[in-house]
Amino acid sequence: MNLNLSASVNVFRLLARPALCLPHGVVATFNDIPIPLDSAFVARTGGRKPEIKAVVLDKDDCFAFPESSEVYPAYEQHFKKLREAYPGRKLLIVSNTAGALSHDKDRSLLATVEASTGVAVLPHATKKPGCGDEIMAFFRAHPETGVTAPNQIAVVGDRLTTDMMLANTMGGWGLWVREGVVAPGKKSVFARLERRLANSLTARGYEAPLPSSPFE
Repeated sequence: MNLNLSASVNVFRLLARPALCLPHGVVATFNDIPIPLDSAFVARTGGRKPEIKAVVLDKDDCFAFPESSEVYPAYEQHFKKLREAYPGRKLLIVSNTAGALSHDKDRSLLATVEASTGVAVLPHATKKPGCGDEIMAFFRAHPETGVTAPNQIAVVGDRLTTDMMLANTMGGWGLWVREGVVAPGKKSVFARLERRLANSLTARGYEAPLPSSPFE
């Protein structure tokens, strides 16, 4: 069982700040992610493009099936383009399966995904959305990425209370992949409830907070 204490605890933060689970931008599928990602957020910045220097990428139901370490075939070409646009450590996979040390204790999933994708996978002790400090530690350890603040990072994923909440709580930009790989009728109950919550919050005028760094 892949429990996520971090998500359970952070859900209580939504009672005070519900907009923390909302994205700054939305695309239908992985293939619709704009490259570079700066243009994904212009609607929230009055036409100004934020300076995105690195991308944190979810795996499960974003570019791959949850049980797979391979890029979904229909997304392979776009994945290659994303890797070329953000080479080396500028593209980082952060998953709540591969690399999550409470689930992937021997890092075997991490190694398999890295070998399959050619992209670094973050080993992290705390699952999303609570691993913002571990992500920033990674980029500080790799200054060649040019990342000096969370607002230079885009978090891309299919889950609102993990991926988008991670983006907002760490001070980054969140891009929600709305459809994912898994068919809508086969998604988890939690994923379906998240979508209803997002629709309700948006209808009531809530917006994701603009990035500001909690690490400064």
